[in-house]
Amino acid sequence: MNSDFIKNGVDRAPNRSLLYALGYTDEELARPLIGVVSSQNEIVPGHMHLDKIAEAVKAGVRAAGGTPVVFPAIAVCDGIAMGHVGMKYSLVTRDLIADSTEAMTVAHQFDGLVMIPNCDKNVPGLLMAAARLNIPTIFCSGGPMLAGRLKDGRRTCLSHMFEAVGAYHAGKLNEDGVKDYEENACPSCGSCSGMYTANSMNCLAEVIGMALPGNGTIPAPYSARIRLAKKAGMQVMELVKRNIRPRDIMTAAAFHNAETVDMALGCSTNTMLHLPAIAHEAGLTIDLDGANQISAHTPNLCHLAPAGDTFMEDLDRAGGVSAVMKELTKKGLLDTTVMTCTGRTMEENLEGAENLDEEIIRPIDNPYSENGGIAVLKGNLAKDGCVVKRSAVAPEMMVHEGPARVFDSEEEAIAAIFGGRIVPGDVVVIRYEGPKGGPGMREMLNPTSAIVGMGLGASVALITDGRFSGATRGAAIGHVSPEAAAGGTIALVQDGDGIAIDIPNCKIELKVSDEELARRRTAWVCPEPKIKTGYLARYAKLVSSADKGAILE
Repeated sequence: MNSDFIKNGVDRAPNRSLLYALGYTDEELARPLIGVVSSQNEIVPGHMHLDKIAEAVKAGVRAAGGTPVVFPAIAVCDGIAMGHVGMKYSLVTRDLIADSTEAMTVAHQFDGLVMIPNCDKNVPGLLMAAARLNIPTIFCSGGPMLAGRLKDGRRTCLSHMFEAVGAYHAGKLNEDGVKDYEENACPSCGSCSGMYTANSMNCLAEVIGMALPGNGTIPAPYSARIRLAKKAGMQVMELVKRNIRPRDIMTAAAFHNAETVDMALGCSTNTMLHLPAIAHEAGLTIDLDGANQISAHTPNLCHLAPAGDTFMEDLDRAGGVSAVMKELTKKGLLDTTVMTCTGRTMEENLEGAENLDEEIIRPIDNPYSENGGIAVLKGNLAKDGCVVKRSAVAPEMMVHEGPARVFDSEEEAIAAIFGGRIVPGDVVVIRYEGPKGGPGMREMLNPTSAIVGMGLGASVALITDGRFSGATRGAAIGHVSPEAAAGGTIALVQDGDGIAIDIPNCKIELKVSDEELARRRTAWVCPEPKIKTGYLARYAKLVSSADKGAILE
């Protein structure tokens, strides 16, 4: 066992003395030491209850003959960090989480790991660590929040809350209406209740095979979540016994499966950042071009919020991720021979899976669309690609052409939207918000929600080298690569330039001649970095472009 290096033999007596100081007995130290990576904290609603999940995991580990040892991982609440400088610190925590987990695991020589994430960067950060460390590991997330309910009985969620602010600025909602959303949009612990980034990644952890069935959808307040945690604690001991490691599970076929289910579920565009980064840690490469190839033959089966009016608890009741995968197997779209953390193949895991509500999970012969939920667009404005959540775009905005309204920060754009300076037909361009330029690639949920809330969601597009929350809906096109700070074409756009968007054909074009763009490039000077000290300054020097997953190089 790895842990033998810190607990066996006379030479390890000093190490053992410190383990004794922790209260461990010889009987406990004779067993495999299982690191339980708990992301519990008191600032993230999705993480406030993870101490209960960790205790259940520990009970499962002990029941199966291991010794659990808890250590922490950080987590940022994107909703609380949204709309101010704090959002610059969201994506960058993905690498801090991976690095700190690597440090703790290797320093203390754990024999296996149980990862307990829940929100946004926490899940991919720990998946990156799992792939990098490659010791037996299983995931058990905290589960999704229940949907809210307004005073009039309508169900609601966080994306509606952000849009309510836009509606208030448009004079369509008064302060009492905003208060109704404020008090009822987020009624429980858990990751926010739609198919936003956190739930997207928790579902995909299940598809990749690193989490037990139910991980992505069992609501946080349900007792079934505690039972799942106990089973995860037991199952990690089986993985240790059989020496089943993350790279045995996180294969090229597993990532292809994840991208396929991503398209069927209509996941957050952030998955197009995280899956390549996780694959990179596993020694694999995912490029954006492959996403369109998968989307071309993968039907979109789910319209959860923000694309529709159903929520994670509905998906769970309908059969969860397993039911979605079962539908996809009917046309052979998944490789079901892959190994999973159950110690069985996906095919074995899906025995008995059933679609229990064809309104929530469309049958594969009656999808919402024949194409997947995400599209990658390319053209002279984004030579290396940009990403849109196609399933959340209004039909009338699938093809759009309009004049650019250019802003060099999120704050400038918000002021213009709320100030009534954006009109139907416009294409809002927000630049210098990319991985390097931000730095940190902020989410543009406030601008997109403002556009929808102001009643412009079916007539205004937004393009950025930043990214979007999974709660974003509308013609919101992000991850423009190369980004403005790297001299990408988005840095050369001027007010009034025509921009043509063709989502069905995966194209995006700045209607400016090559000669004019060359002239503008000669005159272009990269602005001074927005942040010159601390972690963000170091991050900006190391981070790659969005099309590569914003990995650190």
